[in-house]
Amino acid sequence: MLETESFWGRRSFPRFPADRWAGRATCLRLWGRERESTPGPLLCGRPVPPAGPEVEGQPGAVWPGPGRLAGAAECTMLSCDICGETVTSEPDMQAHLLIAHMENEVICPFCKLSGVNYDEMCFHIETAHFEQNELGRNFERINPILYGTSDNRRDSAQQSRMEVHASIHSPCASNHPNISAQSQPKDGTLEHQAFFSENLTESRKFPGSKEKQSDLPKIKGPIYGTVYSPPECPFCGEIEDCTQDMETHVKTNHANLLDTPVKDCDQPLYDCPMCGLICTNYHILQEHVDLHLEESSFRQGTDRVQYSRDLELAHHLQEEEDRRRAEESRQEREEFQKLQRQYGLDNSGGYKQQLLRSMEREVNSGRMHPSEFHRRKADMMESLAIGIDDGKTKTSGIMEALHQHYQNAAPEVRQVWLSAAVDHFHSSSGDKGWGCGYRNFQMLLSSLLQNDPYHDCLKGRSVPCIPKIQSLIEDAWREGFDPQGATQLNDRLQGTKAWIGACEIYTLLTSLRVKCRIVDFHKSTGPLGTHPRLFEWILNYYSTEREGGPKVVCTSKPPIYLQHQGHSRTVVGIEERKNRTLCLLIFDPGCPSREMQKLLKQDMEANSLKQLRKFVGNLKHKQYQIVAVEGLLTAEEKIARRQASQVFTAEKIP
Repeated sequence: MLETESFWGRRSFPRFPADRWAGRATCLRLWGRERESTPGPLLCGRPVPPAGPEVEGQPGAVWPGPGRLAGAAECTMLSCDICGETVTSEPDMQAHLLIAHMENEVICPFCKLSGVNYDEMCFHIETAHFEQNELGRNFERINPILYGTSDNRRDSAQQSRMEVHASIHSPCASNHPNISAQSQPKDGTLEHQAFFSENLTESRKFPGSKEKQSDLPKIKGPIYGTVYSPPECPFCGEIEDCTQDMETHVKTNHANLLDTPVKDCDQPLYDCPMCGLICTNYHILQEHVDLHLEESSFRQGTDRVQYSRDLELAHHLQEEEDRRRAEESRQEREEFQKLQRQYGLDNSGGYKQQLLRSMEREVNSGRMHPSEFHRRKADMMESLAIGIDDGKTKTSGIMEALHQHYQNAAPEVRQVWLSAAVDHFHSSSGDKGWGCGYRNFQMLLSSLLQNDPYHDCLKGRSVPCIPKIQSLIEDAWREGFDPQGATQLNDRLQGTKAWIGACEIYTLLTSLRVKCRIVDFHKSTGPLGTHPRLFEWILNYYSTEREGGPKVVCTSKPPIYLQHQGHSRTVVGIEERKNRTLCLLIFDPGCPSREMQKLLKQDMEANSLKQLRKFVGNLKHKQYQIVAVEGLLTAEEKIARRQASQVFTAEKIP
């Protein structure tokens, strides 16, 4: 291959016919002389002789290669003032300027932007002319139809695309000379430029052909006298002045050939009323709307099925919730009824009804003769009529027996304090399971009736029966004592098995003008849930002088009402042992008379006191309350305490 062919092949420059090489060389010579007249030696060497393919055939004719000048053995390297590329000869420099900076300048086919490299131009077209770029791709799909009628024109268009694409990928046309054609986009991003540059490239390829130029308007270029061809419509052949006009022409007159309909055109457009899609044909729009309706109908059917499932699930969940609530309500009713039965508020009758049912069961079982049943029933009715306890559950004289026992025995006891005389009352078949509070009040009242300071206040009274005690508490409520407690018990005790506690004992004693107070030991004060502070408080209550006194101290203090959860008892004394431990002496209404009567024997055994003795480790309930009597109340003090009982409070230890 000759050097001429290698030189132009490296630069992807088009090969002109032989008759054009002479004109090309002359143009280069003239342009070189003009450059030589400018200040400073930009180019060097002598004018380039005419050369071309026909010169290669002449004997001895040699075209100067890239490293030599014609007729010169040595040459100074020339550098381009625009891009800095270095060449070895003036013809190479002229060719470089023409190719790199005149013919191959990258220009946007939509807005004529220039002066940027290939990558920047691609980014510009993709961002600024995205819709026009899509239009160019539509043109590209119909190019084979347009250029299929003429072989010369097809070859010319193909060669023009190769020329423009090669010029874009030329190292001189980019600021990044290392970018190769393989790294460029392969999807024809700049095919707009290739399409609209076909006629322009053809005019550049044949500058000397007057036949080609006679059919097209001539526009003389500002740099070199090249003839340009305005863009031609690929559909109808109409020629416009610029690419913008051609785009407008194609969009308005040939929009139906494109992929998407174009607005602002003369033909009617139809908007989908459901999604806004623009259609150019009424039948297409109708099919499109039918699809919408089918989809809507399918969705409605699916929604109906889903709604039916959701409704079924909702019913199922509601049924489960109703069952759960019904079960919870049933359990609450059962627990409430159980509590009512436990505390005697289930309307199953009171003391009288329970006693009669108990005697009837004994008669039915054969343990009681019917005559005995009627006799006991008559005694009960008489006792209830007069309101006085029949004394069948009472045991008297125990305190005197205890005093005698401690005087003669109990060597392990250092000192003992006993309350005033008190009678023991135990539960009967008429109040079994709920009457402990009433029996403890009978014990306390029996001591007050035997104590002179309180005898005058309680003059004419006797130990009442349980129904009478219930009546006295109701009278105290009606006076205005403890309205909260009255509300909790429905303002009614007679005819019920309602339990009473420390508050009711306090209310009843206060209404009788007996001065007392409630002390609440609401939490344990010792190890393992014990209450040593309770024992210390009772010791301080009974004892005034602990040192130097007799072994047995019989005080005038009434017994103490002791309440804990589920049961109540009466404290009648306290022991202090030689090891300094304390032991309470307690009367329990649950202890029957036959056991208490063992304490009345002359030779009382030590084991008999076990049912009375309670050490610190024996009292481990979470909470204890005591009612301690401290004297009598005046009329004014009674009114004050009645007012204070509107909001019931108690002294708490600790």
